[in-house]
Amino acid sequence: MTAGREDRASPVLIDLRERQKGRHRLFFALYPDARAAQQARRLGEYLRKRHGLKGRPFLVERLHVTLLFLNDFVDEPAEVIAAAGEAVAAIKAKPFEVAFDHVKSFSRPNNRPLVLCSSEGLPELGAFRHTLGRALQKRFVMPLPAYTPHMTLLYDDRRVDKQAVEPVRWMAREFTLVMSLLGQSRHVPLAHWTLD
Repeated sequence: MTAGREDRASPVLIDLRERQKGRHRLFFALYPDARAAQQARRLGEYLRKRHGLKGRPFLVERLHVTLLFLNDFVDEPAEVIAAAGEAVAAIKAKPFEVAFDHVKSFSRPNNRPLVLCSSEGLPELGAFRHTLGRALQKRFVMPLPAYTPHMTLLYDDRRVDKQAVEPVRWMAREFTLVMSLLGQSRHVPLAHWTLD
């Protein structure tokens, strides 16, 4: 080491591998623009009537595409929020199009998510998610599980088979760190970063 040069210690990694229980869920998301959100909301209402579903369509302000889930926490996790913000602040990425062209129910025994998906696979969204995950792994020990880009419209016990819909599309120009208050059906955006 050169004399007079400070040795910068790497930050201590925060381990997020063990699933926690709590009412504060932290995740990164893309939100649709106003036009796409209204279109998705109307589609949820239409599909609910058409298929006799009982689940309530998400309000426009809750419609989103989850990029990466961090964890659930008992209390608001100030240290994790700060570390996440530091980890992603330097990400450079261009805006990209998000376009969903069909709906289907994800497989679960009950309370199935009815989701918008893409036949194209959305490679630009996948590449951005990978970049986001790699940045977060500089501050967290966390998995990067397999991923199917989607937007949940509602939950219902009845299954809806895959069907084409008029594409719901928008340009993703920012991503958001979100805290979901479980049991309150409320999302609190904590910070936004622009794609430029």
